[in-house]
Amino acid sequence: MDSKSLNLTAEKLEQLRALFPEVFSEGKVDFARLKDILGENVAFPNEHYELSWAGKTEARKEIQKQTTATLVPDKEGSVNFGGTENIFIEGENLEVLRILQKSYFGKVKMIYIDPPYNTGNDSFVYPDDYAERLDEYNKRTGTTDDEGYLNKQDLWRKNSRDNGQFHSVWLSMMYPRLYLARNLLREDGVIFVSIDDNEVSALKLLMDEVFGAENFIDCIIWKKRYGGGAKEKYLVTLHEYVLFYAKDINSIDPIFVANSEESINRYYKLKDEHFETRGGYRTHPLEATKSMGDRPNLVFPIIAPDGTKILPKRQWLWSKDRVEVALSKGEIAFLKDKDDKWSVHTKQYLKDEQGIVRQSKAFSIIEDVFTQHGTNEIIELFGNAQIFPFPKPTAFISKLLSIGTDTDEEHIILDFFTGSGATAQAMLQVNEDAGNRKFICVQLPEPLEETSEAYKAGYRTIADIGKSRIQKVVANLQATRAKELPLDPKQPLGFNSFKLAPSNFKAWRGDVEGEELLKQMEVFRQSEKDGSVEENMLVELVLKSGLSLTSQIETVKVGEQNVYLVEEGKLLVFFETYNKALKDFIREKSPKQVVCLDSVFKGRDEDLSNFKLELKEAGIELTVI
Repeated sequence: MDSKSLNLTAEKLEQLRALFPEVFSEGKVDFARLKDILGENVAFPNEHYELSWAGKTEARKEIQKQTTATLVPDKEGSVNFGGTENIFIEGENLEVLRILQKSYFGKVKMIYIDPPYNTGNDSFVYPDDYAERLDEYNKRTGTTDDEGYLNKQDLWRKNSRDNGQFHSVWLSMMYPRLYLARNLLREDGVIFVSIDDNEVSALKLLMDEVFGAENFIDCIIWKKRYGGGAKEKYLVTLHEYVLFYAKDINSIDPIFVANSEESINRYYKLKDEHFETRGGYRTHPLEATKSMGDRPNLVFPIIAPDGTKILPKRQWLWSKDRVEVALSKGEIAFLKDKDDKWSVHTKQYLKDEQGIVRQSKAFSIIEDVFTQHGTNEIIELFGNAQIFPFPKPTAFISKLLSIGTDTDEEHIILDFFTGSGATAQAMLQVNEDAGNRKFICVQLPEPLEETSEAYKAGYRTIADIGKSRIQKVVANLQATRAKELPLDPKQPLGFNSFKLAPSNFKAWRGDVEGEELLKQMEVFRQSEKDGSVEENMLVELVLKSGLSLTSQIETVKVGEQNVYLVEEGKLLVFFETYNKALKDFIREKSPKQVVCLDSVFKGRDEDLSNFKLELKEAGIELTVI
């Protein structure tokens, strides 16, 4: 088990080795040989189309970095901890994305993010030095206050238009996050990113690079307000954008969404003999309204109920054979216009022949949900619109959920710029219709200004607002459920809260020797840091073993000590003493992997050696920390 997050360089090298084993020589890539294989598909340096900005090289390096950080349970901030698979993580999102790589690689169905728009007036803050890890920076500069909050004025600074690299800083922030996020998507996964005019053109080019231009699906237009705008100098801006990409566009099915109640009601205006099985129907002209080219086979007479022959002005949309089948099933409607002339229409029923309710294609414009709706939701929950200004409305996010996920699938939705928690609320609400989706929401504990309404209300960070909102939504849904008859089983309500934290274990330095090495060996008589809590160590080991944060963990008493069985024996962890009772228990359970601390052997090297041999013979992997 590696104590660090996933090594993406090693991962990519293995993928390259699988494709081109012949380009490797003594573990290194022979680029000359690789160029020979790729031939004309190799671009010349500095002569290919790409998005470039000041700092891109450093941003690329951010992608390759690993972290030893972990996540620790925050049960106080949770609701129904351990009883649900929803997750809220308080921490810097780039570091959190690194941590999630091992456990959630290729498992997320949909990502929605609403990142800073880089207006120069928004709350976009960024680290001064991309070359340092967050915990390293904190250790070196002491930039957390007494309560553990980040000192915004020290570690982070606002990106204003006075900055000479205004757009570059934003792109450097987004690039590694989008790259790591792509790793987490399933092959049929999708991502939606909200943005406005300030960075939409740059973001489109950036996402083309990260996801591939061929995986671009659409740019969704969101009409965010009704009108108005007396303060606007030129035009009144009414819209924002959502860039929509697939991880692999060939792996996703055609996208349909459920009909709205208004749309369904239109089907009940017309009925025929199929009403009991297929519901009402709507009609659509069978005659082509524009030329589809010269198609003689689509020009033929259709006999009306009174025997009249009806010919199209141009041509029909269907062939003669298809029309005859539809006529035999009663799926053609004949209507008369004001001049008493017949026209031919197809019937579109509410349900198909299997009785399944028809769905519609999704549109690339959203124009019936407005920013004010999101503000109203904050007022409903907190009683004050200023607790979190201009949040996305949950109905807006619900529309994206209907496009990107299926109701009956156990899909994971990730939002790593979660803000006030609108994504979590939207998902919890749509799940009330027997949905099985799970969320992972990540938010930086960015301190609030002491003059803000949220601070006056008792909140100290934006993450506090997000957690509180989800808690309030869960309480409201629980109250609603209590009044309903429990007809259909619903997903348990609640969420598991975690916080970003340094590793519970000491980091071995391989660059020391002599006296320094002896000192380090003395320190490593105990591999865990002083004050490390057993539960926190367990969560870290589960994550670094590649298992999820919501893995099933069974605590078993073996003698006087606790032993942890994760996911029915995929992993067995113990922290106290190795003895015969424990050895017999491991033999009985036969887990796939065992993890323990070096200190459990109490310096008895012979016991450790024998334990390693016994597990090796049994085909059980052993990791000693």
